[in-house]
Amino acid sequence: MTDDNDRTTCAALAALLRAAALLALWGFALTCISALVLALTLRSLSTTATMGFGAVVILGALERYFAFRLRFDEALFDGLARGTVASLDALDRALASLGLREPPPSQHAPRPLDDRVQGTRQLMQRHAIVVACQSALFLLALMTQDLS
Repeated sequence: MTDDNDRTTCAALAALLRAAALLALWGFALTCISALVLALTLRSLSTTATMGFGAVVILGALERYFAFRLRFDEALFDGLARGTVASLDALDRALASLGLREPPPSQHAPRPLDDRVQGTRQLMQRHAIVVACQSALFLLALMTQDLS
């Protein structure tokens, strides 16, 4: 992590993850609104609307997990960018000591930064897909609700 390009990559990814937190807020809001609608109006909802709002709440658990992981990754990449995390090897050892990662073999090279960036981007994509599904199901539930 001595290369300026690596630190810049980490800083840019941390900034992207901070911006993506808005998507997490949207998913959390959909979950809360759906749970509230179910709690307050369950008996008057159509079956389709009940299933739609219920699916939004269930997907909300997965969304919260992804949001947590992305926030954790944001802090790690920010630490790498600022230099508070000394190296990728030190990061792997710290994660292993916390039980969050398998301890690396003594002769094993740390996982490359490009692999870590790619993994975080895939996690962001999965999170966005879950929030998009929540949004679609929420809209479906609203459209199938009898408003009379």
